[in-house]
Amino acid sequence: MTVTTSGQPTDPGTRDSGVLRVEDRGSVRVITLNRPDKLNALDTALTRALSGALDEAENDGRVRAVVLTGAGRAFCSGADLSEFSALTPDEPEAVLERAALTARLQTRMQRMGTPVVSAVRGAAVGGGAGLAIGADMTVVGSDLKFGYPELRHSIVPALVMAGIQRQLNRKLAFELISTGRLLSAAEALEHGLANRVVEPGQVLDAALEIAERWAAVEPRALRAAKDLFYRVADLPTEAAVRAGQDVNALMRGFRR
Repeated sequence: MTVTTSGQPTDPGTRDSGVLRVEDRGSVRVITLNRPDKLNALDTALTRALSGALDEAENDGRVRAVVLTGAGRAFCSGADLSEFSALTPDEPEAVLERAALTARLQTRMQRMGTPVVSAVRGAAVGGGAGLAIGADMTVVGSDLKFGYPELRHSIVPALVMAGIQRQLNRKLAFELISTGRLLSAAEALEHGLANRVVEPGQVLDAALEIAERWAAVEPRALRAAKDLFYRVADLPTEAAVRAGQDVNALMRGFRR
């Protein structure tokens, strides 16, 4: 039996770094942001731990799908503002490191071959909103509060801008970043930011159901499909079709 940093016993398949919990359920890996007292705000330690955990999942051949969720009553409240006092022009290396970590994390899940579903309840704001919709699929609780309130704190939502531009129509995207208005679960579903809306206590089970379906698919075929899906998004039509032809020929070797 292993023991968490709080001294509590945990399942042998669970690893707890104090800010992040990783659990294997068969071939599905569940990654849980674990700062519930801070609404899972992303400080440097959690950002590093999550980035590393996603890399480990991608490189572990036993993992066929990933669920990303948050402990407690919120998914993620965005950046931990308590660190911002140390991120000043007087500390350029720290500023640049934090920006690079955050930027990489915001795009990491869609660059993975392993599919990721986010299980989101409560607040998913700022960088947390970016993580929620940065997964390949998103399950939200009916208590969702989704948005980008950074300007209320005189902060530009710079590192999540690309994601929201690609996921929402421009008028609504600009409304969210400029006014800080938060979307409900029903609105998130209506605007294509969520795949499912369930009761808050059911988000993890619903996400696991999706992940288990992925885990049952030939992993090479799913990886190829995911890679092609994102690759063709920014290609001209003819180039996208040619990319599809290449994968079509490759997939002949995937059949069991």
